[in-house]
Amino acid sequence: MDDETAEIELLEQNLNKTRQISQRMTSILSSFDTRLVKLEKTILPLYNSTQVLTRRANNIEAALQKIDEVASNQEGIAAEEALILRGPQPGQLEAYTDVLERLNAGIAFKSLDRDVRDTARLVETGAKKLTQLYTKIVAEGSSGAPPNGPDFELSPFPPSLKPSLVPVVTFLRRLPLPATHPSHPAAPAIQSTLREAQKGYADMRGSWGKKCLENYARRVVDRAETIDGVASGREFGAWVANLLSVAEEEYELLLELAPLSTQSLLTTTFTALIAPLISLFTTTLSSLGALIKRSLHKYTFLALSAYASLSSLQAQWDDIMCKRSGRKENELKDGLHSIRAACLRSFPEFLADLRAAALGRGGELSTGLADFTHSMVQYVERLPEVREAVATALLTLGDGNWKMGEGVQVGKAPKTAEVDGRTVLEHYTFDVVNTVLGSITTLSRTNKRPAFGSIFLLNNVSYIRTKLLIQPHSDVSSLLSKPTQDVLQSTFRTAKAAYFDSNFSPLMQTLLEDKDRSKSATKEKFTRFFDTLEEVAERHRLARVLQDDRESRETIKEEAVKLVVPSLQRFTQRQGKEFSKNPQKYIKMSAEEVENLIRSFYTSGDGGSRQLPVAEQAQNNLLIQAGWSR
Repeated sequence: MDDETAEIELLEQNLNKTRQISQRMTSILSSFDTRLVKLEKTILPLYNSTQVLTRRANNIEAALQKIDEVASNQEGIAAEEALILRGPQPGQLEAYTDVLERLNAGIAFKSLDRDVRDTARLVETGAKKLTQLYTKIVAEGSSGAPPNGPDFELSPFPPSLKPSLVPVVTFLRRLPLPATHPSHPAAPAIQSTLREAQKGYADMRGSWGKKCLENYARRVVDRAETIDGVASGREFGAWVANLLSVAEEEYELLLELAPLSTQSLLTTTFTALIAPLISLFTTTLSSLGALIKRSLHKYTFLALSAYASLSSLQAQWDDIMCKRSGRKENELKDGLHSIRAACLRSFPEFLADLRAAALGRGGELSTGLADFTHSMVQYVERLPEVREAVATALLTLGDGNWKMGEGVQVGKAPKTAEVDGRTVLEHYTFDVVNTVLGSITTLSRTNKRPAFGSIFLLNNVSYIRTKLLIQPHSDVSSLLSKPTQDVLQSTFRTAKAAYFDSNFSPLMQTLLEDKDRSKSATKEKFTRFFDTLEEVAERHRLARVLQDDRESRETIKEEAVKLVVPSLQRFTQRQGKEFSKNPQKYIKMSAEEVENLIRSFYTSGDGGSRQLPVAEQAQNNLLIQAGWSR
């Protein structure tokens, strides 16, 4: 018990100590809290003052930063404005376009501190500066001396300028326009600027294309008066083909370099670009047309060749000059109509000229080739070179309608079976050949000296027959139908018979037997024979027979010998030498000498005009041997 009491007492003592300690701690903490409250009341005004100062310091710092930022922005704006106003400098195009793109982006997203209208004006200025650079480069590529060589060569846009121009075009196509950026303040002004630049491009490229073609156009017109008509027409066709090549090249270039690439604007620009080319074409065609109208007979093949050449280019012209430009006018088609009208008029006029050649030319007539004979042969020989054009024109005129003046009216021909180009060509060629043969025959009959008229007829008909039928120089045989060949052969046979009849029939009549067989009659016959032979020899000295037809000349020579010499031999044998004591006085030449003389009539044509003196000398020698003089 005592132990337990002692422990309880000890616990009570400890508890009292703990209570005392707790009381002391509580007293200390209360005192500390009181002091903290006093401290807080003392420090709070200072804290509040410090917080205000800190906030003010932060505001001042932020204000300073904003001031620095604004100043920096103003410096950047001034630099950008200076850059844009100065325009793109060499090697700085990318920096220039970057500034404009940044300004456009700022306007689109409203992220700029500056006024939007001022920014838009700055963008508009930059666009104008770029279009000025664009126009300058285009002008540089569209100037200088045009090509002037003998053969036309395309003058493409200088490749050295494209690297400078293409980036400009690429950026101009990205500029804001009303269609793509309806809210952009500068879009309408930019579009107007680009339209003007594109119009200027069309004017410069069109003028340059015309300048490159002008020299060759003048050359075509100048040469048309001096060179062959078919070649001249083909030259004109080649020039028009070159013009179309220039237009094609310019269209491709326009697709690549146009700032405004919408189809409607491209069409409008291309129309303006080709206007100078079309004007040049029209002027050149008018010059050739005036030349043809001035002398259709002389320039018929120029008209036909030009018509053929232009017809082959019609589809290409329609595609390039009409469809791509949206134009309804077709200058090539109009030009074809005018040239075709000249071609249609040439056919009846040519036949009328051939018919008129036989009128009003009575009296003496040369036995050589008539001018219209030579012209007709040249005309027909040239027809195959423009076959398609002639066939097309004749079909348009109507089969047989070229025979105006013979009761046939254009458009009033009787309806027959449909004819094709080959048939109508054969019909026309027949009428040409038949007309010229009729004129030659008429002229030969109006000659005061029928013998010379027969030589004229034979020479001309033989020339036509040789050039067109026997030894043609072109594919003219394809134009000669069976009736045409028959009329040529028949007229040649008729001409040959007329030649023998007028030149050798009087000679043969002197050797005919009659009732009077006295010596004096025989003497008279020999005298008349050799007098007539002298006339025939003199005639053949003056008139060359078949100079251009060696084969026919040889045939006629043999026929003339066979006609005269055997008859002379038989007559001489029948009469013997008893009719006169001096028969050589009347028989001035032997049969062999007569044969040689007759053969000499036909030696002048072998070598052309250079052989004529030799042939004349041969005839003179034979006549001198016979005791004749000229």
